[in-house]
Amino acid sequence: MYPGTFDPITRGHEEMVRRCVRLFDRVVVDFARENGLKAIIRGLRAVSDFEYEFQLATMNRHLTEGVETIFLTPSEQHTFISSSLVREIAEFGGDVAAFVHPHVSDRLGARFAKARR
Repeated sequence: MYPGTFDPITRGHEEMVRRCVRLFDRVVVDFARENGLKAIIRGLRAVSDFEYEFQLATMNRHLTEGVETIFLTPSEQHTFISSSLVREIAEFGGDVAAFVHPHVSDRLGARFAKARR
């Protein structure tokens, strides 16, 4: 399981999914306990992410026995990308094509073009 809001899903998120698929049989977003999943994947871009993620992992372990949290770090080219930064760039009409899939870029462009009218 690789939970998150992914608003929008970035190239960094996509990379994490591809890497997880190599490690596990399947990656499912947003449900673990109901489906007997054994691992929660979380991405750490910077040391500042660790404290919150560590608290979350500890609480998840307390609430759901048998589900482990696995932390992965992104490739260097994706370390600086965050959904909130991509949204902000798109909101102000910037080019986000390098950070997201072309379909996501198109949808963001359309979404914020409507907002600017």
